[in-house]
Amino acid sequence: MQKCKDIIFASHNKGKISEIREILSPLGLNVLSGEDLELPDVEETGKTFEENAYIKALAAAKKQNIPCFADDSGLCVDAMGGRPGVYTARYAPNRDFDKGMDKLLNELEETNSGNRAAHFSCVIVLAYPDGRYKSFEGRVDGSIAPRKSGNAGFGYDPIFIPTGFNRSFAEFDSEEKNKISHRGRALQKFVQYLSDEYQ
Repeated sequence: MQKCKDIIFASHNKGKISEIREILSPLGLNVLSGEDLELPDVEETGKTFEENAYIKALAAAKKQNIPCFADDSGLCVDAMGGRPGVYTARYAPNRDFDKGMDKLLNELEETNSGNRAAHFSCVIVLAYPDGRYKSFEGRVDGSIAPRKSGNAGFGYDPIFIPTGFNRSFAEFDSEEKNKISHRGRALQKFVQYLSDEYQ
């Protein structure tokens, strides 16, 4: 792992950066973010999580001329046809997730389906300056809570209840959440790849 002491995460999302640093730091990896390196924001024009993650990772890799990784993730609600999906962040008015959760709860109620099944997906892409890449996917199934609860986490965590639990992600501590979250599961695969590649 020595060759990967510093690794670049192409993101400006403080919640994601904090979560990924917490997961990777025990492995001796120092995560540098888009904010640390003043990487420009890249427009996410892809139609899938993998495409968006690749766009961001490749832009950073070309700018820094070293491999970089990025992620794209979102909440997919069955009764809403998988929405908001890749548009999860933009679904929230002005990126205000509190308003975004209210909007989602209202829209879900209007479906009158009674189906509250949902899942979070995350795809991490490690891109090389020449365009090559590897992708790693994680997913956690669950349901949409009838109301917001909890103050931890970020994004839509207060309305997502993972399968097998009776509390929202915003009621988990970070260590507990990282073990089962979509991002945590994708990172486990990513870390295994790094271990195999650089051991």
